[in-house]
Amino acid sequence: KPQLDIKINTEKAGQIGISSRQIGDTLNLLLGGNFVNRFSMEGRSYKVIPQLPDQSRYNPDDLKKTYIKNKSGDLIPLANFISFSTSTQPTSLEQFNQLNSVTVSGMIMIGQNQGACVNYLTKLAKEVLPKGTLFEFSGDSRAFLAEGNNLIYTFLFALLMIFLVLAAQFESFRDPLIILVSVPMAICGALIPLNIGLATINIYTEIGLVTLIGLISKHGILMVEFANQLRVEKNLMPFEAILEAACVRLRPILMTTAAMVLGVIPLVIAKGAGAASRHDLGIVIATGMTIGTLFTLFVLPTIYTIITKKDLN
Repeated sequence: KPQLDIKINTEKAGQIGISSRQIGDTLNLLLGGNFVNRFSMEGRSYKVIPQLPDQSRYNPDDLKKTYIKNKSGDLIPLANFISFSTSTQPTSLEQFNQLNSVTVSGMIMIGQNQGACVNYLTKLAKEVLPKGTLFEFSGDSRAFLAEGNNLIYTFLFALLMIFLVLAAQFESFRDPLIILVSVPMAICGALIPLNIGLATINIYTEIGLVTLIGLISKHGILMVEFANQLRVEKNLMPFEAILEAACVRLRPILMTTAAMVLGVIPLVIAKGAGAASRHDLGIVIATGMTIGTLFTLFVLPTIYTIITKKDLN
């Protein structure tokens, strides 16, 4: 918006006997429209507002025709010691983190995920913005970055808790490591739909990923616990014990996976209000359980054979 700047020649005004404060008070009185009093007329109350008429305030040059008294009482025109210049000022000054800022808004195109957009904008900002310019995300993008950083600590804490519980159950630090081998494979399976754009990394998919840690660990518990039991009862070698355990426990493992995957199908095909959140949660659990189970049946017995000692302590 346009702004009129008034510059006062203080040296010249001082020689005439007029102070800058006196000039400011005069301009404030003539242009400010301040309420000073009320008066009554014919039973009604009216405000007293000392101000120049409208036609004398439309043109800045009219101010130069205004007179002001000096210390001697003489009327001196303001044109003798003031000058005007016009500038433009923003309608409002936005701030972010207590710094002047400019907001750039946009929408995610269909088929794109929020993570790819954030990475693209970060790269573009570093290339285009002047050196020394800072940039931050706000809204959903800011929450996305904050959740992404917290997700790592959430995973580590969840893995630590499950490891400690399994270590107490098996009275060993070796067996929990074997069981948790299936967790990375399930997580990789759950990330496949996220990479191809079927879902994005958000609070709901993060809940699904953490849930997978507990669900997929059950497969390893079924096989490792039964294999240890066979080695004690039948004195079998590690490979023989885990092979028989995998065959015997195959049906419970598949039933557990099928029950969980079928249970989240309503979430995957959900429609209506809030369907997007349910869809993200369901598709992460469904793909993670399916792919994680397939790899667990082959990878976990191999790891058990390699790590487990011949003599069960």
